[in-house]
Amino acid sequence: MSISQRFVCGFAHTLYKYSCSYSFASRSFLLSRSFSVMPRNQRQGGSNKWVDKPESDRPSTLYSASGGFSNATTEAVTDRLSTLNVSETKDQSGAPVNQTDVAGSETQTESTEKPNAVYGKLLENFTVDKSTYSLAQVRATFYPKFENEKSDHEVRTRMIEMVSKGLATLEVSLKHSGSLFMYAGHEGGAYAKNSYGNIYTAVGVFVLGRMFREAWGPQASTKQAEFNMFLERNCMCISMELVTAVLGDHGQRPHEDYVVVTAVTELGCGKPKFYSTPDVIAFCRKWRLPTNHVWLFSTRKSVTSFFAAFDALCEEGTATPVCEALDEVADISIPGSKDHIKVQGEILEGLVARIVSHDSPSHMEQVLSNYPPPPLEGADQHLGSSLREICAANRTDEKQQIKALLESVGTSFCPNHLDWFGKEAFDPHSRNADRSVVSKFLQAHPADFSTTKLQEIVRLMREKRFPAAFKCYHNFHKVDSMASDDLYLKMVIHVHSDSTFRRYQKEMKYNPGLWPLYRGSSTFCSALANGNGFGCRVLIFLAFAGFFVDLNLFKAKKGRAVEFSEASNTLPDNGNETKASTTDGLADEDANLMIKLKFLTYKLRTFLIRNGLSVLFKQGEGAYKAYYMRQMQKWNTSAAKQRALSKMLDEWAVFIRRKYGHKQLSSSTYLTEAEPFLEQYAKCSPQNQALIGSAGSFVRAEDFLAIIDGSRDEEGDLAPEKEVTPSSPAPTVKEAVRKDEGLIVFFPGIPGCAKSAICKEILSASGGLGDDRPVHSLMGDLIKGKYWGKVADERRKKPYSILLADKNAPNEEVWGQIEDMCRRTKASAVPVIPDSEGTDSNPFSLDALAVFIYRVLQRVNHPGNLDKSSPNAGYVLLMFYHLYDGKSRKEFETELIERFGSLVKIPLLKPDRSPLPESVSSTLEEGINLFELHSRRHGRLESTKGTYAQEWAKWEKQLRETLLGNAEYLNSIQVPFEFAVEKVLEQLKAIAKGDYTAPSTEKRRLGTIVFAAVSLPVVEILGLLHSLGEKDPRIEGFFEKKDLKSSFTNAHLTLAHKRSHGVTAVASYGSHLGQNVPVDMTALLFSDRMAALEAEPGVVDGEKIISKNEWPHVTLWTAQGVTAKEANTLPQLFAEGKATRVEIKPPVTITGILEFF
Repeated sequence: MSISQRFVCGFAHTLYKYSCSYSFASRSFLLSRSFSVMPRNQRQGGSNKWVDKPESDRPSTLYSASGGFSNATTEAVTDRLSTLNVSETKDQSGAPVNQTDVAGSETQTESTEKPNAVYGKLLENFTVDKSTYSLAQVRATFYPKFENEKSDHEVRTRMIEMVSKGLATLEVSLKHSGSLFMYAGHEGGAYAKNSYGNIYTAVGVFVLGRMFREAWGPQASTKQAEFNMFLERNCMCISMELVTAVLGDHGQRPHEDYVVVTAVTELGCGKPKFYSTPDVIAFCRKWRLPTNHVWLFSTRKSVTSFFAAFDALCEEGTATPVCEALDEVADISIPGSKDHIKVQGEILEGLVARIVSHDSPSHMEQVLSNYPPPPLEGADQHLGSSLREICAANRTDEKQQIKALLESVGTSFCPNHLDWFGKEAFDPHSRNADRSVVSKFLQAHPADFSTTKLQEIVRLMREKRFPAAFKCYHNFHKVDSMASDDLYLKMVIHVHSDSTFRRYQKEMKYNPGLWPLYRGSSTFCSALANGNGFGCRVLIFLAFAGFFVDLNLFKAKKGRAVEFSEASNTLPDNGNETKASTTDGLADEDANLMIKLKFLTYKLRTFLIRNGLSVLFKQGEGAYKAYYMRQMQKWNTSAAKQRALSKMLDEWAVFIRRKYGHKQLSSSTYLTEAEPFLEQYAKCSPQNQALIGSAGSFVRAEDFLAIIDGSRDEEGDLAPEKEVTPSSPAPTVKEAVRKDEGLIVFFPGIPGCAKSAICKEILSASGGLGDDRPVHSLMGDLIKGKYWGKVADERRKKPYSILLADKNAPNEEVWGQIEDMCRRTKASAVPVIPDSEGTDSNPFSLDALAVFIYRVLQRVNHPGNLDKSSPNAGYVLLMFYHLYDGKSRKEFETELIERFGSLVKIPLLKPDRSPLPESVSSTLEEGINLFELHSRRHGRLESTKGTYAQEWAKWEKQLRETLLGNAEYLNSIQVPFEFAVEKVLEQLKAIAKGDYTAPSTEKRRLGTIVFAAVSLPVVEILGLLHSLGEKDPRIEGFFEKKDLKSSFTNAHLTLAHKRSHGVTAVASYGSHLGQNVPVDMTALLFSDRMAALEAEPGVVDGEKIISKNEWPHVTLWTAQGVTAKEANTLPQLFAEGKATRVEIKPPVTITGILEFF
């Protein structure tokens, strides 16, 4: 590490009142080996070495000598702030300090009594100049969120390939059904996925504290305080899955309330360093923290067996059979310290599989040898009131429960409650803040490399206008340092949409040096200035992504400016900023491979029952059926399971509606009714039991459920309580085109996509769409009143007609109305869309948008008044364009196919066209930026009104000039209209005739596996039987009247069956999936009831394929009423003289393909 680096890191550690100086007063330990950045979270082998780290030369003033916070600290808040004399104008409203979002917020309220205004004035008066620097240090975070660009099948295939070549290991862990909880020490903070200082984090702190009592017994209080100090002084964070019965129902109410550690992060200088799983286990065993169950798969046989085992269990798997199967096929299995079956139950949410370093197994074995499971010294002791008892005894409001929980934790683990309650003089969770905070952070010079990278992230989010908001709060932990030149805040950065992650990942491709966008994180900021100095400490919390970072804004002395400048461009010498492509020899796209695999027994409860409650109670059983059918089809649920679940869910709908009437069952306590219903349903038959998975052992939560304001769902898998538009089940093509049904042709497009012109061509086409149904059209621009209501009326009047809905249908609300019409009027619907490449966040490219606007500007006397004479035509087109924002092209098409079962594309642009001229693209981008500014400030107000009216007028003029100036180009890139009409008619006629096959949204259907077999060519087997018949009259006579050519259509040699031989037996053939297998036919056996070929599978890649069947065979024929399985009895029948056996000498070899069925 260079001198400047050492100086900057040292400055960062001593500047703050609490120290991240890698020290600990009592003996504490850290792993000295380097930990690579997740998701490349595995490292080269080597021994772990626990070492003492040096004492800080500046201990925290927030702690008393005994290690806790001094009483004076919490009592001094109001007194200190009341002595600040910054301005004569004070805040009378007690309004929050500050609020800002990416678009900017203009709200700022002054007060004359509350200290908030004093604080706000300091922010307002602070200026950034050439001597202002910012210093940032990550405080707490969770893994970056990566969206797989490939399908699940492609990801699985690549994972198998990497493991097979020895490039990586597949790591699989249990997904406990709970909420994300992060802890960085008492002062560092406790955080949920989206927030802090609420019931979620109070519950997390309580449960974590109780884990210490259970593990350490009489030493718990000492260890709690040591752990807090350890995390804070070493700038570390632990992330956990928080599983409780008090924060709302997931798939099953857990038997116990607990946490499982999922990540440990070092947050010194530079990018966050996530511990590899072996090191997480070592860390947890050192501190006696709960660990998860983990499996490692390092060979082709084991990794293929894993995926096969999941496919065999995905529709009925529960914790016991899943864990047993994985234990059998994994190379290494490390049981968790919390047994899922005992603490949560049999209902298992899923598995998380990710690629890790190829040397992970050896590293894991070393850790397991060096760190055996620790004892639980408090397991048999009384640990005090439980979480459920405390919540049950404090039912007044959320604050009462929080206070009771934190007091029960004790002062050794939770010395004060400032993050939750602050002080009376403040509004602790104010939602107003000076919007200049982020701007000042970005304007200040970065003092080190980490700050440079953090500024890059924030600046990019603002420049690209990612949907996010910034909000500020007081940081009461720093009250002892508050003065006119030293003020502290917390800031929340809330990422509103998952599309941000996809867009950010795309930016990382263009700029590989960007840090990842982390999840569940936030930022601390403090500032110092000379003279009329200013100090501001801010915590920035990224609700779905981000960092907890110490930010220090300060005025640098002249002599140090050069050092800071050098440090801002120097990578930390910690081995943590190496290029991704060289880490562990894995490229970015490989190192980030991860897949989540969920079980149907869990999804039945959460997605089909809980999340469907709103649809069921607000729209009825029919809409609910459409909702759950679409979900199952989206998951590729097998047809048999769909039928069984449909029957069960229909009964559930009738039962719960009859019991509750129109009063909706609460989704947070839905298991109160669902669990007993499922238990009774499971008792009806073994098939029902397999369908449900597990039910019973009911835990009543109503008496101890935590009180949560509003409908917050910290984990994010609970649909908000609002109107939900159900989706009709995606019909098969033949069902969609029945002649006794109607057909709605609609257009999810943008003005200028040629829908009206195409409708006219369809109406005038000879023979319509190739059948006798009449075709008629409703043009939206000529309809007065609610257009889709008129369409519904037309459908009722002409139920068997084909209706062309000549109006743009741009969003899910309209799609839901169309689906409802289809259900009510016995019709199908076909979406017709302009073909376009799209962008990462919009299904239409800028090229397409340019053509649409150009076409509109060529119109004259348009019935909808959207033509060349419209002063705001460009604005209207941008408004439609943004209605599709947030969906990639693939997502857009996939949703339409899943909803309606078909899709027609209008050819638009020539594939060999030249790129869009720079003048056109830059003009469109300017318009998009202006539209976003306008809509954030004025919503849907016309562009001719409002703050930006003049800017709109200038842009509309520039748009026309630019497009007309490029008219030749825009005309040249479009396909001929006649060609577009021809292709649309071809597609519509194919759908009407039933000759259409919907595009697949997945390259291979992933579903449940029942058995493994070698699929054999029927033609070759029939040829063999013909040859045998020519040689043996008995054979010829037996098959003479059997008509095998009609009845014998599929042939296979069963290797293993899930019911007979077990899941792992079937999964063991995964490594040979899709390979050719030679099969020797050695004999023919037949009786008056059945016939089969005796078969012997051969060798593949040097390995003998052995069937688990006692008598491997290929069933040829069975009499009516005889099942194929009974062919297994032919050898016994032959021994009893009731069957004939004909040897095949020499054996005939027929080659087949090993497949799963």
